[in-house]
Formats: sequence, C-alpha cells, structure tokens
Amino acid sequence: METTELRDEIIPVYQQLFRALERGQERTFHTVFDDLHNYDQAQIFQALSAQQRRQLIEWVDPVNLADVFDLIDPETIDEQEYLSEMTPQYAAKLLNAMYVDNAVDLLGIMPDVQRQRYLQQLAPEDAKEMRELLGYADQTAGSLMSTEYVAVDLNLTIGEALVEVKRQASESEQIIYIYVLDHQKLAGVISLKSLIIHADDEQVVDVMTQNLVTALPNEDQENVARLMADYDLVALPVVSQDDQMLGIIMIDDILDVIEAESAEDYERFAGVHNVDFEESPFQSVVKRLPWLLILVFLGLGTASVIKHYDLVVQQLPLLAVFITLITGTAGNAGTQSLAVAIRRITLHEHPGVWRMIGVEVLIGLLMGLLAGSTIFLVVWLWTKIWLFGLAVGLAMACAITVANLAGTVVPWLMSKVKIDPAVASGPFISTLSDLTSVVIYFNIAEWLLGLHF
Repeated sequence: METTELRDEIIPVYQQLFRALERGQERTFHTVFDDLHNYDQAQIFQALSAQQRRQLIEWVDPVNLADVFDLIDPETIDEQEYLSEMTPQYAAKLLNAMYVDNAVDLLGIMPDVQRQRYLQQLAPEDAKEMRELLGYADQTAGSLMSTEYVAVDLNLTIGEALVEVKRQASESEQIIYIYVLDHQKLAGVISLKSLIIHADDEQVVDVMTQNLVTALPNEDQENVARLMADYDLVALPVVSQDDQMLGIIMIDDILDVIEAESAEDYERFAGVHNVDFEESPFQSVVKRLPWLLILVFLGLGTASVIKHYDLVVQQLPLLAVFITLITGTAGNAGTQSLAVAIRRITLHEHPGVWRMIGVEVLIGLLMGLLAGSTIFLVVWLWTKIWLFGLAVGLAMACAITVANLAGTVVPWLMSKVKIDPAVASGPFISTLSDLTSVVIYFNIAEWLLGLHF
C-alpha cells in the first residue's frame, strides 16, 4: 500500500512512525502509535515495508496487534507474508487474541498445511473451536458466526445475571444482547438495558424476550443480512435445528456481506462476474468472453433484422438515421426497469407479478408517450414530413414499453427457475431491446408509410 492511500490526516503520523521505526525510537513510536484508532493502526501497518513491520512486531504485544488484525480484511492482504514475519508463538498468541470469527476468516484463506501449523500452536480447546467454525460452508451463517457472546442461565435473578455478565464481558464481542440459555438451548434474550433497569431480585425468565429471531448455521449469508436489516439487529443468534446455541453474527460482519453482495450484483449487472484485480489479462478474457460472445450473436440477430428490411431502407434512406436513437432509448429504459426488478427480487419486495408487470407497462407507456411525442415533433420539424415523424415517435413509444416489460419479466422468470436474476444484465437487456426495437420500428414504418419489401 502506498502512503497516498492513507487518509490525508494520517500521512504525517505515518511519516513520524516511519522515522521512529527507522531510527529505533521505541518510546516515540509507542507515544504516537498507541493513541491512534485501531483502523488507522491497521492502515499504517499495511503501508509499512516488511522490515518495518518486523520492527513493529518486536515492539507491539500480540494481544494489542490482534486489535489491528481484527480490522484488516483478510482478502486484501497476503496473510502468509504477514504471519511469516512473526514467530509461530507470536502468531498463535495474535490469532488467539483476535475475535474468533476474524481469526477463522484469516485461517480460512490459508493453505491447509500452513493453517494446521498455526492451529497446532493454539490451546487444544481454542483449536477445536476454530476447526469447528472452519467446517461451515463459505457464505453461510456458520461461516460468519462468532462464539464470543454473553449467556446466562434461565434460572438466575437479575442481580446474579449482572455478575455473570461482568465476568464474561471481557471475552465477548458484544454485550448489548445477553442470551438466556436452558441447558445450552436458547430460551430467550435480554438487553443490557433491561438488566440494569430491573430490580436485582427479579427473575431473568420474567423479563426476557422469548419471541426470538434466529438463523440456522447453513442459512445463506444474504438471507441473514436481510433478516438483520429487517429486524434492525446488532447481533443475531445462530442455533442448531434443536435450538442449541451455536454463536452470534455481528452487524460489522453483515456490513461486509452487504458490500460484497452489492459488488457482486453490480458485476453481474455489467455482464462480468468474480472480478479479481490481481488476475492476468488472459484470465479476465476467459471469464468475460463467453458472455460477450452471447451478446455478439444477439447483435447479429439485430443485424439480420436490419438486413431483412434492406429494401424498406432503400425506399426511404432517412429511416436508417433514427435506428440508433430508438434502440438506444429503449435499451436505456429496459436497463432502468431491470435495475428496479432486480432490487425488488433481491429485497423480496413482491407486490404480485401481474401488478408488477402492469405497473411497469404503465410506466413504459407513459415514458414512451412523452418521449415519442417529443421525438415526433423534432422529426416532423426537421424533415417536414409529419407522417414520418409519427412513425418514429410511435415506434419509440412502443419500443420503450416493450423494453420496460422485458426488463421486468426476464429477471422475474429467471428467479422462478432458480437462476440469479442479476445475470439478466444491462448488456443483455440492452441488446435484446435493440432486436425488438428494430422489428417494431420497421413494421410501424411499413404500416404508416406504405413501404414494401
């Protein structure tokens, strides 16, 4: 990472730390570094050279450095390089001090041999816990789960529960929610606020919430994200089929999921998928070429239709001038409709298929009439042929309506047959709109202008 990637306010601090590391000024280093936010510490750590990081590791306790690593995205770093700069004992202490879910994320992207080497350095109980979490499939609730939560027994009083919360707090990722267990089964949840405001002699079972929102460990992460957003949760408990408490998912992990899912949907919408900025040009070509070839053949279909109406164009060459205007406008309308449809499907906002189609057809008609009327006037004034202007305007109105309909129906049909609707991407809908728009345009021109082929 270059220093230009740091926040402007942090660059002078980075330069000060850089000099302290170079000159061996440990006290100066700690005076500056220890006062920084963990996020800024993480950014500076990644900006240092290998030699500077090794010096930092000598000066910073692994437990403190764990707070830094908790804020580093494991997919943005070369974990083998970073951890190889530490002794195995130091790395094990660092992993052990990290939040369990973050440590598991870091271990999960390592080669198996290296992962086992670090796990062997951990205490048997900690290693067992991490191996269990590593066993969950990627992009599921289990893979996002942390086992560091506060839990109290069902039969405690409020006063006893508060004592237990204090005992567990230092080892937990959050203490906003306290989970109430009955022989390890999730029986309820109580907020820290409720514990504080209720009398010490009241029973936890009497004040806890039993109407619980939970996730199963194999549930898709996108569903989990939606669930937490819908219920406005900071943490979500993960339970087994028989309600055994397994762990919790924190909101910070869900924000990462939302960001990743949004990036993935955007890539698919653009007709590319699994973008990797580190891959070679050849690998990028292999990924993008199949989709591009599909669009080429759809484009050839459009070219064939235009060729089919060659005699019509020869009779009135002015028709060719407005082909791209109509196809481009319809393609844009279809892409807008597609974006709305994918958002509805992704957020499970289904007003009813016929209502959805009816609304989009109405929107298409209104936009088509407005755009068509405008272009009718422009073409009429330009060419002095009102009937030709009417043909172009009517064709545009119909093309926009059909494109709007396609942008809604195609992703909906794909979702029904269990295909990701995002693959009905902008380029696909745009190319499909080109094909339908050309057919509409020439047929209306034939009908209104009395042309023949």
